[in-house]
Amino acid sequence: MRIVIAGGKHQADFLIKMFKAEKHQLTVINKDEQFSDYISTENDIPVFQSDPSKAYALSDADIDGSDIVIALSDKDTENYVICKLAKKLFHVKKCVCIVSNPKNVHIFKTLGIDSVISSTYLLGQTVKTEINIERWFKTLSIEDDKIVMTEIEVEKDFAIVNKKLMDIKFPKNINISCVFRDPDVIIPNGQTLIKSEDKLILISKPQEQDEIINFIRKKK
Repeated sequence: MRIVIAGGKHQADFLIKMFKAEKHQLTVINKDEQFSDYISTENDIPVFQSDPSKAYALSDADIDGSDIVIALSDKDTENYVICKLAKKLFHVKKCVCIVSNPKNVHIFKTLGIDSVISSTYLLGQTVKTEINIERWFKTLSIEDDKIVMTEIEVEKDFAIVNKKLMDIKFPKNINISCVFRDPDVIIPNGQTLIKSEDKLILISKPQEQDEIINFIRKKK
């Protein structure tokens, strides 16, 4: 895979090491002369020392047709420009950028950036998820390591699709606590019909989790 790392410092260094170990073809562009020298020496890789938010820099680096551009500048606007140039002028298949302002996650995605990453936004989502899980645990009086909660998305070729719960011969000790069917949350009963793309929340003992997952994922 052809990956372009545009800008950034320690994030760029980390990604270069990771992608290089996986044998991807890397193009690195960085306008910081001192850090460019460091990245090049540390990773034994050539670095184009130029401003990746300028079209001429992307052209000189020959990024045309690359699989991914990852924009790591500390300025959100620069990352947006890098991604738009890469898409419009150099036919890059996918663009990923980081943003400092979490409000730009939605804005940049709306403006056509494939993937927008904000550490603050991700932290908020993680905390929210943890809070939701904690609420589940408190509601169900779950003690550590006594039970597990598993989410499985139902695919169209699963054997349980279009069957009522009462007609499915589940393994023992399984509890489908709820069904997410966007935008609804369903508290199931025997008459509940399982549909493709439903997300099932399963409660079970840890030692029974694999058996239950394998059962749910059985094909028609």
